[in-house]
Amino acid sequence: MPSKSKAKGNRFEREIVNLAKEYGLESKRAWGSDGRSLGLHPEVDLTIEEYTVQCKVRKRIAEWIKPEEQIGDSHLQCVKESRGESYAIIPMRKFLKIIARLKTPYGDSKEGVELK
Repeated sequence: MPSKSKAKGNRFEREIVNLAKEYGLESKRAWGSDGRSLGLHPEVDLTIEEYTVQCKVRKRIAEWIKPEEQIGDSHLQCVKESRGESYAIIPMRKFLKIIARLKTPYGDSKEGVELK
């Protein structure tokens, strides 16, 4: 009997792949959530265009991590640990819009690719 956590993760991965496809992006889920099935690192769950993605589902995400769009109309939240790497936290739909916009040559209009 498969675990509920595994099933939840698989559903989330499929949700992200389907969402990327809605934005006209090439996306593929690794079989068994194992990137080796795509010739990638085992921790890779899926790809969106040339980007590798690892998906994590948690019951709750800390509120301070979520971007506060009401403050200065910011698009992302930057976080960093002391003497560590910096990370950008961005809503998935905005991330997909950015990738879709990068694929579209300047001057071409593509419906649904506006950042706001």
